[in-house]
Amino acid sequence: MKAFTKTKYGGPEVLQLEEVAKPTLKEGHILVKIKANSANPADWHLIRGEPIIARLAFGLFKPKDKFTGADFAGVVEKIGSNVSRFKVGDKVFGESMKSGVFAEYACVPENVCALMPEGSTYSEMACVPIAGLTALQALITHGKLKEGETVLINGSSGGVGHFAVQIAKAYGAKVTAVCSSKSVDFVKSLGAEQVIAYDKENIHQHIGPYNLIIDIHGNLNFADFKRMGERAVIVGFTTLGHMFSVLIKKAFSKFPLVQFTAQATVKDLETLATLIHENKIKVAIEKTYSYKQIPEALSFIEAMHTKGKVAMVWEDKDI
Repeated sequence: MKAFTKTKYGGPEVLQLEEVAKPTLKEGHILVKIKANSANPADWHLIRGEPIIARLAFGLFKPKDKFTGADFAGVVEKIGSNVSRFKVGDKVFGESMKSGVFAEYACVPENVCALMPEGSTYSEMACVPIAGLTALQALITHGKLKEGETVLINGSSGGVGHFAVQIAKAYGAKVTAVCSSKSVDFVKSLGAEQVIAYDKENIHQHIGPYNLIIDIHGNLNFADFKRMGERAVIVGFTTLGHMFSVLIKKAFSKFPLVQFTAQATVKDLETLATLIHENKIKVAIEKTYSYKQIPEALSFIEAMHTKGKVAMVWEDKDI
């Protein structure tokens, strides 16, 4: 089978498309014929080995695992022993950073997948897992968002952000979104009641107040959270220095601030599938690449100006 591999850290150019053996089916796993992938910041962070501290887990001087990729959608080709939720031929989507899904086939745990909703396409469902899970868990699991509350979403036009705006609306919140002026119309189309263009208004002087602050862009400081919100959730950071500054101040304050990394759960994947089936979430795909262009797709999102998501398909026709 064809798969992208890496033997050293670097930019997307270190990825090589190779012929490799199909993965061996494991207990509790399913073998998926990959139809589509999507690109995430997590992909290029791991390919570059950044931040450096991440290399303690993924290989200090070179990657421990030569395969890469997390988000996928495809068809179940085989099921391992003790698999009960899927059968051969099922259309599934999910994410598994450890399985290396930038490949024609991947062996993934049963508990990081869900059935695709009827009528959805592989390319759109491949775009859902990491970004959708991050948005859902930021708002609901950690943000404890309630119907009728106000939420500020900083970084609202990208992969996570465009899901966050729609999920917040689906749960009955009033959304104020922060993005660049060129993305204002796009974010309004997602349902945000108010949109702040950060290149026209200084977000570090914005008052609020809001019940919940979701910082996806990762540039808000601790004073911003306390000034604008009752509680806050951080999805990402712009720099390690900024991260340490915020977390150290959090340690000496009672302000409710959560920083987390999303985890794939069957329940949350199924919730996202239901929201899509009910047309409460629409997946915005800015650009679609062939699987041969996966390195180019990663370079595109690394510029951090994507509206919605970027998909990569393994067939010319996305069924």
